[in-house]
Amino acid sequence: MKLNAGIRTLHLMCALALFASAPVGVVAQNAVPAVPTNIPASPAVVPESAVPAPVVAPPIVKPPVVAPAPKPVPKKGPVDTLKPGQYVWIPQDRYEGPMKIVVVLDTQRVYVFQNDKLIGFSTISSGKKGKETPIGAFNILQKNVDHKSNLYSNAPMPYMQRLTWDGIAIHGGYVPGYPASHGCIRLPLAFAKSLFAVTKLDQEVVVLKDTSTPVKRTPPKPEPMVDPAPAPLTGDPSADASATPPSSPPKPDTRT
Repeated sequence: MKLNAGIRTLHLMCALALFASAPVGVVAQNAVPAVPTNIPASPAVVPESAVPAPVVAPPIVKPPVVAPAPKPVPKKGPVDTLKPGQYVWIPQDRYEGPMKIVVVLDTQRVYVFQNDKLIGFSTISSGKKGKETPIGAFNILQKNVDHKSNLYSNAPMPYMQRLTWDGIAIHGGYVPGYPASHGCIRLPLAFAKSLFAVTKLDQEVVVLKDTSTPVKRTPPKPEPMVDPAPAPLTGDPSADASATPPSSPPKPDTRT
């Protein structure tokens, strides 16, 4: 019995030795090849439609800052180059057609137009503080070459053209470049002489505070209406429908 067991043990050991010495290819022909573990896995492919679009914040738009409109700068003309007492007068062959005389107090200037053509402009000196020259539309009421003031110690007012009956006039005088008169409009003497020669009575003179303030014109006063005297009746009164019958019949004449 022990001998048989030993023989069987010997056979088993031989079989194990033969199995161990067999080629690797024979042993592993039915085995599943092992997957190498050192190969990096490829990233998963995600379809484009599944990728969320990046969130882009809209730009912050600030409201535009509106700057205040600049104040209009008055355009300077050739008159603004005049110094106090200076003027320009353009002689004309004929002084015909409508004439306009415009006085502007804030710039101390006077402009003379003939047929809407500027024929003269000059520096002036208007009424000082407390004696300001009135603003409005006036008419020349009187002209006098050698007038003397009856309000201010017979002060000379050469080439005077009266605008109001209470003492406002245009005349030659001292023009210092600022308001200095008692209400009159002083002109350089030579300019006053040239203007005096071409104006007529009732000529309109407009005095403005500045070029942006319109002048208020006083409406003309209506002329008084006088009822005409009734015409004497002749012939038969009944034939005139407009004749008014007497209120009572005439009394008979009792004189003898």
